[in-house]
Amino acid sequence: MGPCIRKAAGYRLAMARTPYYHGPISDHFDGQRFFNPKGAAPRGFSDLLKWQLNGQRARWPQSVPVTAGKPAARVADMTITMVGHATLLIQTAGMNLLTDPVWSQRASPLAFLGPKRVAPPGIAFDDLPKIDAVLLSHNHYDHLDLATLARLHQSHAPHIITPLGNDRVIHAALPQAKVTTRDWGQSLALGPLTVHFEPCHHWSARGARDRSMALWAAFVVAGPRGKILHIGDTGFDSGRPYRDLPAKHGRIRAAILPIGAYEPRWFMRDQHQNPEEAARGFLLSGADYAIGHHWGTFQLTDEARDAPLAALATALKSHQIPETRFRALPPGEAWAIPD
Repeated sequence: MGPCIRKAAGYRLAMARTPYYHGPISDHFDGQRFFNPKGAAPRGFSDLLKWQLNGQRARWPQSVPVTAGKPAARVADMTITMVGHATLLIQTAGMNLLTDPVWSQRASPLAFLGPKRVAPPGIAFDDLPKIDAVLLSHNHYDHLDLATLARLHQSHAPHIITPLGNDRVIHAALPQAKVTTRDWGQSLALGPLTVHFEPCHHWSARGARDRSMALWAAFVVAGPRGKILHIGDTGFDSGRPYRDLPAKHGRIRAAILPIGAYEPRWFMRDQHQNPEEAARGFLLSGADYAIGHHWGTFQLTDEARDAPLAALATALKSHQIPETRFRALPPGEAWAIPD
């Protein structure tokens, strides 16, 4: 059997074994699974068990008070409102975008088990303005929540924009939803905006047998009022998710960066950056301002609920970044990004 025939046979086998994405092999797709080039793979079950049995998980409050916001119908300039975890409302150039929307009580495939919401959403679902599009970074349950997407589809019918393979997850539950996928390095037009798909260092899974079969990505949203970087989840990966952005995209007005779910470091380092690394990534990106997210809503890891805030304050001081430039917004707070 010649090499071309072997390659074709292997590709057909990968198609048969891959539930989400069928496409050509690339520098980050081996025909069955996506991967981080020169990066680290997620840890296995034995390490997961070791972490879960370490007895070092901090105790979180059962609930925290939230003052919900009521956003404007449209914003001409740029305002970003924290809903909770990785869910933010981006309003710019008259467009309304939601990132990784989760209004459910648990970040879990089960309604009765799994990480439970501590902070209620910072915007009541019925107070949302008309949502034009959803930016969905990857398919972990704290980012891709089918129950919330179903509510959004019924009320707003937004355009769902997501990396390769995640359309299969969404369409299995919402066959009528408008979903567009792209690969790293690709883009699409969205009214006055352009959404660029950029690499970040993470992984994906909905179950035990589909690890990394759908892609993950960061987004750069470019519009007439400036550019916004949104990263749903990433490891710092020696700065690779950040260091090429200034040359490729120029000035970034606002960066939305994860700062939570990072302890213990031996387990989380490769896939979840900590606040110190988020501060370094902010500097590498060249962004004017940053919002810290992915903290304080669902307890996913060992650190205390307010630990990311203290660690971010220390990191900003260490890197001489004014606290007015990098803020960890609580749910319900809106920030009109300075220009």
